[in-house]
Amino acid sequence: MREKTRENIAGYLFILPNLLGFAAFILFPMVFSFVLIFTDWDYLKGMDGFSFAGLDNILKLGGDPIVWRSLLHNVVFSLTSVPVALVLGLLLAVVLNRFVYMKTAIRTMIFLPYMSSIVAISVVWRVLYNPSQGPVNSVLKALGIDHPPGWLSSPDWSLAGIIIMTIWTYIGYAMILYMAGIQGISKDLYEASEIDGASGLKSFLYITVPMLKPTTFLTAVTLIISSFQVFASVQVMTGGGPMRSSSVLALYIYEQAFELRNMSYGATVSWLLFLFIFIVTLVQWRSQKNWQDQF
Repeated sequence: MREKTRENIAGYLFILPNLLGFAAFILFPMVFSFVLIFTDWDYLKGMDGFSFAGLDNILKLGGDPIVWRSLLHNVVFSLTSVPVALVLGLLLAVVLNRFVYMKTAIRTMIFLPYMSSIVAISVVWRVLYNPSQGPVNSVLKALGIDHPPGWLSSPDWSLAGIIIMTIWTYIGYAMILYMAGIQGISKDLYEASEIDGASGLKSFLYITVPMLKPTTFLTAVTLIISSFQVFASVQVMTGGGPMRSSSVLALYIYEQAFELRNMSYGATVSWLLFLFIFIVTLVQWRSQKNWQDQF
């Protein structure tokens, strides 16, 4: 019994640093932010700045048009960037896996944007999108488009410009996961399909795509969560403008909490964002049993 007790104590000591880190940096901030929803806190006054606000922040949330517009931008951001990145990532994975030499070098170059600093990438793309001297509009003019988009300076194109940049970064991540998934598909399936006279397209549609459903599921959920948390690229490239045309929830949380010193309302908006991410995670959990039963 004593030996077992010592083993238990040793085990608890090993996990204690992780538990302390979880409590200090995840659990406590979550609980504290939830408490802030029902308060009006001026953090510059410390604990003396607390005052009970009841449901005022929640009621304010319901009538705040910027919140719902930002949420709509998040939804559009996710519904456009994720599917395109998945399709292009899958196609690149198939091409690199079968037809391309120097796979490692090319794969690294495509994956590099995802691994690079999002701030640095955003600065580069801001230069590329320059309406008057940027390379993007220069190419469009060379192709015969006399009036190319204003991109980041245009309310109609600012969000689209950020989405295009995001797709460029997401493609490498999707490609790497798909390449790993393709390596796990038995070659016997492709050999059998060739014997049956199936074309390359049919092998792709009826073997590759179905066998990659778990990979697609995992990649889609990961990228959807990432798209709802987008912040740095929007902050660097447009700051949410012009005229709130590219504002997203994470940026609005930052503005409320740290620029306007409205920490309580910022916490309320952050819990709205958490709710949507939780729904995505719940969908993942619900769907997990389906593909496990299938495969």
